[in-house]
Amino acid sequence: MKTVPVSMQAALDGRATTHARCWKVERRDGTLFGFTDHDRALTIDGLSYEAATGFTATSIESSLGLAVDNLDVEGALSSASITEDDIARGLWDDATIEVWLVDWTETVNRLLLRKGNIGEISRGPTAFMAELRGLAHRLGQTTGRQFDRTCSWELGDGKCKVALAGWISAGVVVAAFDFRSFTGSGLDGKDDGLFQRGLVTWTSGANTGLQMEVKRHSNSNGTVTLELVLPMADAIEVGDSFSVQAGCDKTWATCQARFGNSDNFGGFPHMPGNEFVIGYADKDDLNDGGSLFT
Repeated sequence: MKTVPVSMQAALDGRATTHARCWKVERRDGTLFGFTDHDRALTIDGLSYEAATGFTATSIESSLGLAVDNLDVEGALSSASITEDDIARGLWDDATIEVWLVDWTETVNRLLLRKGNIGEISRGPTAFMAELRGLAHRLGQTTGRQFDRTCSWELGDGKCKVALAGWISAGVVVAAFDFRSFTGSGLDGKDDGLFQRGLVTWTSGANTGLQMEVKRHSNSNGTVTLELVLPMADAIEVGDSFSVQAGCDKTWATCQARFGNSDNFGGFPHMPGNEFVIGYADKDDLNDGGSLFT
């Protein structure tokens, strides 16, 4: 339940109000931005809220319980702070956002309407639409370690302990087909599929510094082709250089055969599956309570 300041309630009860909505956004890199649908900029707690940025928002709905309440925010790319390139590069993904109702004649009179994170973003050359997810959406995400047949660690992290230096190769784009697939040199002799589920890091070109997971890696007659999971923010050009890290499908077989790292495997490959749960005793089985995998 929200408590409206007395002075603000008096203004809301009047026939004419002097209120505007303000959006305070903090990106994951710590950069703060302020936007308002008022016709002039507002300064609140030292942060300038940029005016007339083309923001419009759907109605805000709140519900009891743990249901996720969402709000869509539409905006024109009229602010120098919001560019299509930054959105494409993921700089705004999962940014923290606060929606305030503010009395623009006295900004100390304000009410927090909603707080959450930016979810799915769709964009075009002149406008964007961002989904604002309520705090409850975190409860729908898996946190902590899972008990599964596959490994819980990330390749090369402190629990996996694989030395990544020996599993990273450098290459140069020879031909680009679109924003997500290309052929590269410098990767000859690498087994087909080695880089599948791996990570490409661009070291030159328009996408310098960006990373993307590899969906498919093929080595056919000396021609190495990489297809990425998602398109890059900018076009991939011939001559762009990159490094690519070997992939891991997190299975026991790959951990043992490819990396020789079975001692640090973070999964439970012998976990009984559904067929074990619905199984039944058979008089021809040993049934001595011993291991099923020896």
